[in-house]
Amino acid sequence: MQDKPVALVTGANQGIGLQIAKDLVAHGFTVLVGSRNFERGEAAAKEVGPDARALQLDVTDQASIAAAAERIRKEFGRLDVLVQNAAISNTGKLPGTSIADFVKLTRPSIVSMDEVRAVWETNVFGVLAVYQAMLPLLREAPAARIVNVSSGAGSLTMNSDPANAHRSIFGPTYSASKTALNAMTLAMAIELESTGIKVNAAAPGFTKTNLNNYEGTETVEEGAREAVRLALLGPDGPTGTFTHAKLGTLPW
Repeated sequence: MQDKPVALVTGANQGIGLQIAKDLVAHGFTVLVGSRNFERGEAAAKEVGPDARALQLDVTDQASIAAAAERIRKEFGRLDVLVQNAAISNTGKLPGTSIADFVKLTRPSIVSMDEVRAVWETNVFGVLAVYQAMLPLLREAPAARIVNVSSGAGSLTMNSDPANAHRSIFGPTYSASKTALNAMTLAMAIELESTGIKVNAAAPGFTKTNLNNYEGTETVEEGAREAVRLALLGPDGPTGTFTHAKLGTLPW
């Protein structure tokens, strides 16, 4: 019988996801390191330590999701925490490498529809697909928590403010996918509010990771902080919120 609580972190082989995995292990969890590439997941799990296990999980592949859920059920029988961290900012097919170049190439008037679909497939539809597959396992836990890793870049309130210096970055790919993710988070929280399963969105901030070509200004330790806090919420904690470690509650 599994005594330690079990957490699954998607996209955990690098960056913020890897740091979340490390932090949850430090808080006494057995952590499943979700990774599209199993070998990279194994390497990351070894870095995290003996309480981490690699789990092959491609959030855009229904068969991969189903196999991951089945493995969790067979090995652990439940899931206490689901951190939906897997995300992409682009497909890697755009010639621009800097954020400035990326913004120019993803204006609504010219952005590739294939690019938009690919980003949303991971950042939005993948999150919903994993939620549906893992919910039966989360219901088996005494006090399950779901954390969706979002971004302040998805806030419609902040981006509609002309005084926001970053609003020019808002576009149909990454930013809008995080807006949609926030909507998914709220829908999940509303569905589960009578169950005790809490669902919240965490904004990590502008963290230096592969997602932004390492142009971020905050460390992965800082970026992981809010997701970990939400994963550890007690029974009196909130659900259906969008928060940042330093800024507190963010507007949708």
